[in-house]
Amino acid sequence: MLEKLKAIAKLLKTELKVYQLVLKDERTPFFARILLWIAMGYVLLPFDLIPDFIPLIGHLDDAVIVPLLIFLALKLIPEKVIENCREKVVHS
Repeated sequence: MLEKLKAIAKLLKTELKVYQLVLKDERTPFFARILLWIAMGYVLLPFDLIPDFIPLIGHLDDAVIVPLLIFLALKLIPEKVIENCREKVVHS
C-alpha cells in the first residue's frame, strides 16, 4: 500500500512539472493556459465555490472541478506539445 502511494505521489509530481512546461510552451493555446491557471488557482486559493464544511459536497467539488478543468485544457493542447514536455521532464 505504501509503495502504491509513493508511486502515485511520484506520478503527480511528474505531471505537475509537465503542466508547468506546457504553460510555458508558446504552442499552448491561450484558452488552455487560462483553464490550467484557473485549476491551479482553485487548488491554491483558500476559498471554494462550495465550502468544505458542507458534508461530502464540500470536498466533492475539489475532486470534480480541478480534474475537469485540467481535462478540458489538455483536450485543447496539441498532443505533440504534451509529448515534448513529458519527454523533457523524463529526461531531466
